[in-house]
Amino acid sequence: MKNCENGNQTKRVIAVCGKGGVGKTAFTAMMTQALMTNEKAGKLIVIDADPAIGLPNTLGIKAERTMGQVRETIIDTAKHGDADDKTKLANLLDYLVLDTLVETDQLAFLAMGRSETQGCYCSVNTLLRCSIELLMQTFDTILIDGEAGLEQINRQVVSEVDDLIILTDTSSRGRETVAHIRKMVTEDGVINCRKLWVVINRVPDGFDETVLIQSIQEMNVPVLGIISLDENIVSYDAVGKPLTELPSDSQAVLGVKAISEKLLNQD
Repeated sequence: MKNCENGNQTKRVIAVCGKGGVGKTAFTAMMTQALMTNEKAGKLIVIDADPAIGLPNTLGIKAERTMGQVRETIIDTAKHGDADDKTKLANLLDYLVLDTLVETDQLAFLAMGRSETQGCYCSVNTLLRCSIELLMQTFDTILIDGEAGLEQINRQVVSEVDDLIILTDTSSRGRETVAHIRKMVTEDGVINCRKLWVVINRVPDGFDETVLIQSIQEMNVPVLGIISLDENIVSYDAVGKPLTELPSDSQAVLGVKAISEKLLNQD
């Protein structure tokens, strides 16, 4: 992986962001399940760009290594290695990236992890992002679970996404985060995205979401879907059971399935 080039434009990159605590990881896990069972998604890779690395447990998989560890190896070699060490590392970079990949029959998984070394290492971040973008060229659908902010996705994963989903709950703080992220995208240009969406999560039974939807639409961000509050998720999380095993008739699962179909069916 030497050059960073644009991938196939027919591919779909979907990223999930939002305020902390709104259920991004659970949503991404259910979205993963929906995409795995939809033939339109094709070959799927899921990237956990949240340093907390909570997604593997909800997917029922184990990530032995992260891209953060690869980054630390590069930085340590640059600081302390000799010329031979640096040459060997350059030749092993492809292997180090692939070694972080977890593959099953239905998907591939990549964990970004946490970078322990502080400071600006823009050249390292760019190198790893190019490696990831080249790796992603072998996949049809890329699903990214991100932090509340977008800089980390842009800096360490990809600079462009097709569908950026802002997940919110029914709180005013959630709507404030929607407005903040919208500004980051449309005014500050933190990341390029083809379409910006909002998904309202954990909506209780009997809740009138009319005013909430209207307030979001006034921000010129379309509401992609609404997900009902689902006690099954609480029960599964309590015992560490993968959310990919949720019943197919679960209200949250049905809501996420409808959202995934809407995404995959759009032009």
